[in-house]
Amino acid sequence: MPKADSREFEIKLDTQLCFAIYGAAHAFTRTYKPLLEPLGLTYPQYLVMITLWEDDDQPVKAIGDRLGLDSGTLSPLLKRLEQSGLVSRKRDRDDERLVRISLTEKGSDLRQKAVEVTKAIGRAVGCGMEEAAALRDALITLRKRMNERD
Repeated sequence: MPKADSREFEIKLDTQLCFAIYGAAHAFTRTYKPLLEPLGLTYPQYLVMITLWEDDDQPVKAIGDRLGLDSGTLSPLLKRLEQSGLVSRKRDRDDERLVRISLTEKGSDLRQKAVEVTKAIGRAVGCGMEEAAALRDALITLRKRMNERD
């Protein structure tokens, strides 16, 4: 068996993939915050809204599954969106155990303003569409691989 180069196994912060992803995630959060404040949204709320703009009137469980959020995190978030008048929560007609989330008119209208957020993030990322798509795809693949290990 070939002997591994000991430098290959040095533990240094700047060589850690997890730290690079962690730092990028924080940079995204800092960039989104001032863009979302005028919309009255936090980043997690924005993700819920995107999910509903893609497919309105979903069960809470479907939203949680899509975003990887448990009900303990998602429920207060949805409650705040409802208090803001952006979504409504109601029991499913066919299955009273299910709660469905739907956009209100105000929530639907907010989508137009969110387009500017997407444009601003595109400028902040500072790379072309192809490079951004390649980064996104690589991260999705990484997440899937890691989730398969669970």
